[in-house]
Amino acid sequence: MIHLLPTNTNGLIRGLIYSYLFACSQLFLVSASCPADQFELFDVTCDYTKVDADNSKPSKSHYYVKDKMLNENRPKDWTLPVDYRNGTVHVRLEVLEKPAGDEPTTWSICHIPKKGQKIGYGCLGTDVYKKVGVYEKDISMKEFWENDSIVWSEGIKQMDLVIKDNSGGSGHAHKRADQEKFFPTKVRLTLTQVSAGSKFNPKLVPAQTKPK
Repeated sequence: MIHLLPTNTNGLIRGLIYSYLFACSQLFLVSASCPADQFELFDVTCDYTKVDADNSKPSKSHYYVKDKMLNENRPKDWTLPVDYRNGTVHVRLEVLEKPAGDEPTTWSICHIPKKGQKIGYGCLGTDVYKKVGVYEKDISMKEFWENDSIVWSEGIKQMDLVIKDNSGGSGHAHKRADQEKFFPTKVRLTLTQVSAGSKFNPKLVPAQTKPK
């Protein structure tokens, strides 16, 4: 014997099914329209001399990445709809030319926001290197120096690259008496921002900037 549910119960079940199907369709549409889970912020090749370091303004030993050197399609808000603020950043440093002597060298990479707080900007760093070669690593966006001095919902206006020795934050290369150990140099720096919960995927690196 088959027992049918009361008419009002059948209607309730049908309503739940329709609601579920509608919710699934909306989820599909949202997922399909969401931006990629990573984007390349910049890819620059820098030929850098002592003269460049002494004459960079407003600060010495700086190389400024701004305007069209930055990805023009970078998000205006790094928190929504995709959360890059709590993700990671993939740093790829390719040292193409370096003076002899294997002097330890590093680059600070500073996010300069459209709106800051506290000291107004935050910086991460490449690995310390002694020789030409490729150096890559992933860094949490919650762990680098003064990352909370940036109002991430307002976006980033430029990036500052700073060549240093390995003595700490104030070890700008132009201050060294043995400057010939740092200059001239040639490096290629690529920064890829990865959203929270995702991992850097080299297959998503733009074809025109893939390592040669």
